[in-house]
Amino acid sequence: MLLLPLLALAAAWSHGQAEVLLKQRQVSITRAHKTTTSMECIAEGIPDFQSAYIHWYRQVPSRAPEQILSIGPGAVSYNDNSYINKYSSLKKGTNICTFTIRDINSNDEGTYYCAYWHF
Repeated sequence: MLLLPLLALAAAWSHGQAEVLLKQRQVSITRAHKTTTSMECIAEGIPDFQSAYIHWYRQVPSRAPEQILSIGPGAVSYNDNSYINKYSSLKKGTNICTFTIRDINSNDEGTYYCAYWHF
């Protein structure tokens, strides 16, 4: 079994006049090798969520966070082309962004979190 700890994130900051809040509900996920798992990022205060860019990161102990992908209006952009078959992201409704990891193995252990900023 593989444990994927997730950052229990509740980050808030001002974006103009609005406050943006990102939440991830799960604290940790344990999955067997070769399985798939998904996690959600719930965004509050982003006026046009479908046009916003949500970024997904992974951090392992003693290393800087690594950006995996960004999802914007209708497209996912990967930080490394080797991630295309491993990770995916999808926006649902007005405020939920999912992140999926396929074919889990021991190299996937780490803390995963979402982020948002306005360009």
